[in-house]
Amino acid sequence: MSKKKKILMFVFFGVWIAVFLLGAILLQGKYEKHETIQEAMRDAVLHETNKISLFGVIEVNPAVISGFTVTGILLLLALFIRIFAIPRFKMMPGKFQMLIEEWVGFFDRLAKGNSPHRNKFLGAYLFAAGTYIFVGTCFELFGVQAVTTEGHSVSLPAPLADINGAIMMGCLSYLVILSGGIAGNRLKGVGKTLKDFSLPISMSFRLFGALLSGALVTELVYYFISLSFVLPVVVGILFTLLHALIQTYVLTMLTSVFYGEVCE
Repeated sequence: MSKKKKILMFVFFGVWIAVFLLGAILLQGKYEKHETIQEAMRDAVLHETNKISLFGVIEVNPAVISGFTVTGILLLLALFIRIFAIPRFKMMPGKFQMLIEEWVGFFDRLAKGNSPHRNKFLGAYLFAAGTYIFVGTCFELFGVQAVTTEGHSVSLPAPLADINGAIMMGCLSYLVILSGGIAGNRLKGVGKTLKDFSLPISMSFRLFGALLSGALVTELVYYFISLSFVLPVVVGILFTLLHALIQTYVLTMLTSVFYGEVCE
C-alpha cells in the first residue's frame, strides 16, 4: 500500500471516529432509559422484570423464546440440508460440503478418541449439543427484538445465558454419561457416574458463567450511549464468538472424556 493511500485511510477512520464521538456528546442526556444500569444487569441474570408472553398463555424469560427460535432454526436447516444438499454431495467436495463434513467429523473424532468402544450415540449427541451451543450463543449477535409484557423492546439473549437452560444442558450431558456407564458396565458404570455427582453442577455453571459474562459486558457497553458507537461491534462479536467456540469445545470434550471413562 502506498504512503498516500495509508494517509487517506487514517484520515477516513479519524473522521469516522470523530463523527461518532461528536454524536455521543450531543446525544448525552437526550434520551430516556426505562431502567438503571443496576436493574439492567440484575435482569440479565435473574430475568425478573422483562418477561415475554408466550402465546398469551404464560409469561416466560426471553431466553425461553430464544431457545424455541434456535431449535426451530436448526431443525429447518437440518431439513433443508438433508433434502437439498446431501443428495448433491460429490466425491470431490465443494466448500459447503467440506464445511458440513468437517463440522460433523470434528465431533465424531472427539467421540472416537475419548470412547473407542462405544461412540456412535456419543458422536451424535456431541454434534447436537455442540451445534446448539454454538448457534445459540451466536444467535444474540443478530439482535432479534421482542416486546415485553410491559411494552419495552428487548434483544433476545443466548438461550444458555439463562441459568435454567445451562442447568438443563449440564444435566442432559450427565444423563448421557450415565447411559454410557449403564450400557458399558451396568451397575459398575452407574457407580462410576454417580461418583462424580458434582459434574452436572460444574458443567452447568461453567457454561452459564462464561456466556453470562459476555452478555453483561455487552449490556454495559450498550447502556452508555458514549460507548455505544463502534465499540459494541468489536466487544459483542469478540466475546460472543470466543465464548461460542470455547464453550462448545469444553462441554463436548468433558462429556466425551467422562463418557469414555464410565463405559470403558
